[in-house]
Amino acid sequence: MNNKKEQIILAERPTGKPDINTFKLVETESKQPENGEVLIRTFYVSVDPYMRGRMIDAPSYVAPFELNAVIEGGAIGEVVESKSDQFQPGDVVMGGYGWQTYYTAKESEIRKIDKDIAPITTHLGILGMTGLTAYFGLLEIGKPKEGETVVISGAAGAVGSVVGQIAKIKGAHVVGIAGSDEKIQYLKEELHFDEAINYKTTSNLENDLAKACPNGVDVYFDNVGGEISDAVHTHLNKFARMPICGAISSYNLEGEDIGPRVQTTLIKKSALMQGFTIGDFADRFPEGARALAEWLQEDKLKYQETIKEGFENIPDAFLDLFKGNNIGKLLVKVAELSQ
Repeated sequence: MNNKKEQIILAERPTGKPDINTFKLVETESKQPENGEVLIRTFYVSVDPYMRGRMIDAPSYVAPFELNAVIEGGAIGEVVESKSDQFQPGDVVMGGYGWQTYYTAKESEIRKIDKDIAPITTHLGILGMTGLTAYFGLLEIGKPKEGETVVISGAAGAVGSVVGQIAKIKGAHVVGIAGSDEKIQYLKEELHFDEAINYKTTSNLENDLAKACPNGVDVYFDNVGGEISDAVHTHLNKFARMPICGAISSYNLEGEDIGPRVQTTLIKKSALMQGFTIGDFADRFPEGARALAEWLQEDKLKYQETIKEGFENIPDAFLDLFKGNNIGKLLVKVAELSQ
């Protein structure tokens, strides 16, 4: 086979919003697999908001990306050569090896997925880290009860859309906040949210939240932070719970994200605000995956994917995350699945 592979590397650490100069496409040699290794041809790669944080050289819950090294992230591909007893050519596998057309992986870096259970892309989305983030963040921190009100920001995104559906399964009144009429329609008509608010067109978000949440807010699943969250906080009920999953509104700020102080609200409402990452629940992934797969097979969960094509278009797809153009999970298709 041709030993050349393409990679997208971090060319510079961005200040403020990343742009096309943040990335560089390079061509290099593929490493031939040794004992216990396999060579993978990539089909799909994931682009996710958390990657923005890893472009900064600062302490966090995961190490920053290295300069002039490949951007790491979820990927699915096919084993094309194997020197492993655990994997055979033709196996479809996934791992965190990121934005490259081929990758030589150790057995411990990847796992086999069943392409017959559901489309393989679901393992990067609703049956993967995206779905697990929604599952554990909502159920372990939010703990919604039947009849309570759950509000989700970034509600039409990969995580938010699953959070809302799980909240509906648990019998909650679900309100989503999103940024386009298309997304609002999707949340209400396809996912059956009780209410949805377009934060870009509302003249008064606090008033709209009051109408959508007549009994106040018991659980706020926060994906965005910023002014949207400030508005939700004014409607919190006593003992409200707030899983803090993301803060995309501040990821590209060059200075500190300064806003209303939340401590007084938390005290008055005896409210819980807890940040988390999916790694906090790593030992329970099988439990979450089983529940999500069961709900998916029972048609209690729906999902939507925004799939762009072409390896060279990965940076543009990533930048689209900050424009709010995608509905559901955003993926880039790199190659066709072999039959």
